[in-house]
Amino acid sequence: MNERILVWDGCNNIRDLGGLRTSHGRKTRWGAVVRSDTPARLTEAGWSSLYAYGIRTIITLVTRGKKEGELEVAAPYSDLKTVQVAIEDITDKEFYQQWAATDLWCTPLYYKDALRRWPERHAAVISAIARAQPGGVLFHCIRGNDRTGIIALLLLALVGVTPEEIIADYELSFELSPDPYRDELLVREHSSVREALLSALEGLNIDDYLCKGGASQEDLDAVRKRLLG
Repeated sequence: MNERILVWDGCNNIRDLGGLRTSHGRKTRWGAVVRSDTPARLTEAGWSSLYAYGIRTIITLVTRGKKEGELEVAAPYSDLKTVQVAIEDITDKEFYQQWAATDLWCTPLYYKDALRRWPERHAAVISAIARAQPGGVLFHCIRGNDRTGIIALLLLALVGVTPEEIIADYELSFELSPDPYRDELLVREHSSVREALLSALEGLNIDDYLCKGGASQEDLDAVRKRLLG
């Protein structure tokens, strides 16, 4: 796992989604898709590292109804495309009261409910990755943990990465950026990262879920080709 960690000046939670095992005995491609905290924090040297790594599309995961200046990304290269997709909606009062107004929004406990509510929002990110221009794709939120985590879960499930590898990838964020309070919350709720992620994956037919959300079969095939070759 540690060889996937990228060091770009200004950010502290960046990693390549390459090198992960699938249930079919394959491994994901290096340099195809990267997850991170917000690149708005990158220094000039950090941007240079991102560009040299081959990233040509940046997908920003935002929350509808929430202003987040840290997600305003101004790429310093003209051929670096930026896309915003709102994958959550805190104007949804039920979601707000159950999750966004509580500390549990910073844990994967909310993933299963978010997947139920917003297949079209999640499918839009997968389609954006599928249709990205040639070159690497980076997707991010602010910390690179929660919104980024749920998209990583869907993306890796789509290409057949094993649940164990998906869980290990999620946990790597907290090696890079420790959050003891998150673990306290999970214990308080009689849960764990493993249980929450397995619950989100349980019964999830990933192709059906994304197609019902609006992604085309061509999009799903294109993502698999991008990540698996």
